[in-house]
Amino acid sequence: MTVADVAAAAGRNQVPLGIAYMVGSTVMFAGGNAVVKWQLAAYPLGEVAFGRTLFAFLTVAAIVLPRAGWGVLRTRRYREHLQRGLSQFGSMLCWFLAVSVLSLGSATAIGFAAPLFTALLSILILKEQVGIHRWSALIVGFVGVLIVTDPGAGMLTYGALFALGNAVLISSVAVAIRRMSMTESTGTLTLYQMGIMTLCTAGLLTLGFRAPHWGDALMVALAGIGNGIAQFWWTRSLSFAPPSAVAPFNYLSLVWASILGFAVWGDVPTPGLLLGSAIVVASGLYILWRETLRRRRPAAGPLQRS
Repeated sequence: MTVADVAAAAGRNQVPLGIAYMVGSTVMFAGGNAVVKWQLAAYPLGEVAFGRTLFAFLTVAAIVLPRAGWGVLRTRRYREHLQRGLSQFGSMLCWFLAVSVLSLGSATAIGFAAPLFTALLSILILKEQVGIHRWSALIVGFVGVLIVTDPGAGMLTYGALFALGNAVLISSVAVAIRRMSMTESTGTLTLYQMGIMTLCTAGLLTLGFRAPHWGDALMVALAGIGNGIAQFWWTRSLSFAPPSAVAPFNYLSLVWASILGFAVWGDVPTPGLLLGSAIVVASGLYILWRETLRRRRPAAGPLQRS
């Protein structure tokens, strides 16, 4: 390996920094999702989707272009950007449909099957070595999700299936970002993603439009700005660290969703929700502790895994 290769590899394996970006993105996503659920009760899905995505795209452009210039759009991987953008669009549609009929906490919890799919795809596509500690944390976290959702209580509605579809699609996006980050910057990845999604959601306006109240328009705009920041941070997280290391921290979204669900819709957390939330958060913290401990140790050779 050349010096440049070593530097690039080091930049792509800053796990604690990747985790920090992932945690920040969960906060921003949760706030935006609450606004989306609120607006879907009064406005067509396509209108809400386009408004949020448009302002997210403008936010990302405002973050990236002043620093990187138009050269950030140069790429040789147009087809892969298109595939990833379409997968992200499908994921967003599934999420909107799920959150329109489920509580925010339930939709978020079901979506937490994503880290397991991400870990599986990371092994199959990226050939990552995922050791017993990460697998244990992922499985324990998923058990926590099962406690929250209580599948035996009739949760397998079409809303739950849409939430699961979101989990599968977002996992494929996470793995694609990790693979493409070898040649594409965070700015390039996010701009193409948000640009493709904006064009796709513009097509949904044909399904219905209602002139919004200025307060509702402002809420959607703020949700879009928050979503743009969250998308940039989420993409940056996956550029800094393997998906199997940072994906468990998506579990923190459950905490924020539960708080917002109680504050806005009066959804009182059940004992199962509290217990499951504690389990999934603990699994993420365990990953952080393992990664921090491993970084403090001397290099133990290429076969060392966590």
